[in-house]
Amino acid sequence: MPKEKDSKLKNAGVSGYNKPKRTPNHKTKSHVVVAKVGDKTKTIRFGQQGVKGAGKSPTSAKDKARKKSYYARHNAQDSKPSKLSARYWSHKVKW
Repeated sequence: MPKEKDSKLKNAGVSGYNKPKRTPNHKTKSHVVVAKVGDKTKTIRFGQQGVKGAGKSPTSAKDKARKKSYYARHNAQDSKPSKLSARYWSHKVKW
């Protein structure tokens, strides 16, 4: 069974579990991560290619509005999203 998990890491091209990586050559998604919670693993691709998030602490009014709109669209009021969801990783890495 461990061989299967190692192949997920190798196929995704990441260095370890829960370590997101940019994918500049992917057609549509900007990042990939092999998420692991307990004994469950899942390869997750997330983020729109070519679009930057507003960052952890946006300074301009425009970026603050972008971040607010993004969180409104993506159900950000759920305080405990699953680590096996693209939303969790998108919030953590891009926004």
